[in-house]
Amino acid sequence: MAKKELQDKNSSKKIFVLDTSVILYDHDAVNNFQEHDVAVPVLVLEELDNFKSGNDTRNFEARNFIRLIDQASKNHLINKWFTLKKNSLGKFKVVLDEHPKKINAEKLFGEGKFDNRILNAALALKEENPKRKVILVSKDICLRLKAKSLDLHAEDYETGKIKNADELYTGRTELTDFDSKVIDTLKRGITIETTQLNLPYTDSNHFYILRNKKKSIIAFYDQTAKSLRKVDEGLVFNIQPRNAEQSFAIDALLNPDIKLVTIQGNAGTGKTLLALASALEQRKDFRQIYITRPIVPLSNKDIGFLPGDVKQKIDPYMAPIWDNLRFIREQYANDEKMQFKIDELIRTEKIQIAPLAYIRGRTITKIYFIVDEAQNLTPHEIKTIISRAGEHTKIVFTGDIYQIDTPYLDSESNGLSYLIENAKKHPLYAHITLQKGERSELANLAIELL
Repeated sequence: MAKKELQDKNSSKKIFVLDTSVILYDHDAVNNFQEHDVAVPVLVLEELDNFKSGNDTRNFEARNFIRLIDQASKNHLINKWFTLKKNSLGKFKVVLDEHPKKINAEKLFGEGKFDNRILNAALALKEENPKRKVILVSKDICLRLKAKSLDLHAEDYETGKIKNADELYTGRTELTDFDSKVIDTLKRGITIETTQLNLPYTDSNHFYILRNKKKSIIAFYDQTAKSLRKVDEGLVFNIQPRNAEQSFAIDALLNPDIKLVTIQGNAGTGKTLLALASALEQRKDFRQIYITRPIVPLSNKDIGFLPGDVKQKIDPYMAPIWDNLRFIREQYANDEKMQFKIDELIRTEKIQIAPLAYIRGRTITKIYFIVDEAQNLTPHEIKTIISRAGEHTKIVFTGDIYQIDTPYLDSESNGLSYLIENAKKHPLYAHITLQKGERSELANLAIELL
């Protein structure tokens, strides 16, 4: 009887087969399947061996996974099932067999391709365990579709994904028929305690547009102080906010009590420009302004083959940031002194633009740190950046979660969405989604109609 119960228990446990894309996304993925068993085709180890050298996050993930398996295996043979952690209910092994007897992916889709060999490893494991559900887990949509066509269950790696990108926290709420007396009080610059106000968001720092007939005001709710105050709509480093959302963004960027800011929005909404202008406005409060963005078209390894020094190698990828700096400088066309100051900040590296990979292992102390195009980062990369923050540092992430250039990331699995969803209730954090494009009417036409 006890033997039968054990067999039933084992048959209810699933076997998840991970491909390379999952491990490069999260090296600890093998520990995230609860009581179920996890297998990795031996070909994945070969691919990870090719990724282990370099400074890119993928290289970091590959090295960490190899170390994790090495430390966990100890005296075990890894082609046999063994427990990764003492308190783990699931087991792990490396699959060597790539020759299923029934359906052969290489014969159907072509020989020699790594993806087809990974499919064969999963199919062989399915034949070896006919009473158990075998599931291929991959960030590669095409690989998942090929698996399903072969009667093999397949799914995306869900850890780090948010539920619905379209319902992602925006950081702002518009209230109509709001108490006109409160609006008048806020207009006089008086901060109001919110214990008697019925505000929908009181567990996070939040921005409000408050209206009552012809009266209106924009305000900020401070989660820590439980108070509401007026948001200033003035210039920041000679850049005028063009709508309430941009004023909200500037307020968060200038607020010394907010140490972590995210700004999400379409192209042309002013994300990077506002972050740069706010950083320059506070240049005396920080040791350095550090600006970076992920380099997507080429890996950091490929950059080494480009001619010139580090600056010359990365400048083509950093051109949009230089464009924004140039635009800010142009706002002082009649002020040679200020133009000289901006040039001096660049020359003395008070403003520094560098690849993201170069910050690994560094502690960022008293720095205004801007990460542009953050939607191209994984949740682990976001965590790595924030974990580098030292005292008196402010970190700003900007990006558009619907414009992703990195393979295996989407609007729900990228690091920016993950951060917005998970940090929204923290007192050191503020977020705003910019929706109205301000680049030009022509640019708006492309966003709205095309």
